[in-house]
Parts: sequence; C-alpha cells; structure tokens
Amino acid sequence: MTGSRPSPTKSSADGCGALVYAVALAAVIASFADDARTQEQLRPYTVVGDAIPQSLTGAKGDVERGRNIVVNRQVGLCLLCHSGPFPEEKFQGTLAPDLKGTGARWSEGQLRLRIVDASRLNPGTIMPPYYRMDGLTRVAPAFQGKPVLTAEQIEDVVAYLATLRNE
Repeated sequence: MTGSRPSPTKSSADGCGALVYAVALAAVIASFADDARTQEQLRPYTVVGDAIPQSLTGAKGDVERGRNIVVNRQVGLCLLCHSGPFPEEKFQGTLAPDLKGTGARWSEGQLRLRIVDASRLNPGTIMPPYYRMDGLTRVAPAFQGKPVLTAEQIEDVVAYLATLRNE
C-alpha cells in the first residue's frame, strides 16, 4: 500500500546492513593502523663488542614506563622467564637470570644488546630478540613483520633495568 510503513523485516535488514558496514569499516581502519606499525623500519644501531652503546632513539628511556613493560605479561613478557624485585608479582620465571642487580652487572649498552638481540652474544639463548624481524622462525601471527618492542620501549626497559643495583 502506498504510504504504509516498511515491514519490520526490511527495517531490521537495513539496520544489520549498517552494522555490518560499520564493523567492516572499523576493521579496514584497524588494518591500516596495524600495517603502518608493521611497515615501520627498525632504527639502525651499531654493536661495539658486547654492547649497543648508543640509544636507539637518541634519548634516555623512562624508568617508570620501563618497569611497567617488564612486569606486564602482555607486553614485555619478561617475568615468564625472569624473576626480580617485584613483590606484587606472585608468579615469576626461573628459566633465566634474576633481574636483581642487572644495573650493577651490565652497562646500559650491554643491557640494550641483550634486549635487542641476545643471540648476538649467545647463539643458543632461549631469550627472544625484542628488536629484530629477520631470520626468525615460529613467530606468532601478532608479531610477524614487526619487533616485539619499539625502540622507545627498548630504551624504557634499559632505563629501568639500569636502576636495579644489588637490591
């Protein structure tokens, strides 16, 4: 009939179409953002002996952000293998050295190389490279084509670990 309201089925279908469109648009935008991070180039660095003496960013990292990365089980993942002075963290790893005293044992440059790519010092290490993308196998889909940590995050972790002195 002329002038009658659309049937509820048609209205529901139109609403679902708009929802599907919105979800698809959000997915496309998210994939572009992820592609931008994936295509981000690693910053160049120079290994001198057993260290990367220069900051990856040209600046010191933030100690508080570094601690947050170390204890975060979704970002740094450090406590899966390491233990340290984190009394609030109940479950800590035992596969790798305790992080207590790292600032007394190693320089910032030595810490930086160990985080960037520990296999440069010990090819048999089980520690993953946090700032390398080439030559890796069995990489989780979420980490393919991008480093585990950004250059800024590496510097934050270095800044924090350098403060850990024989506690």
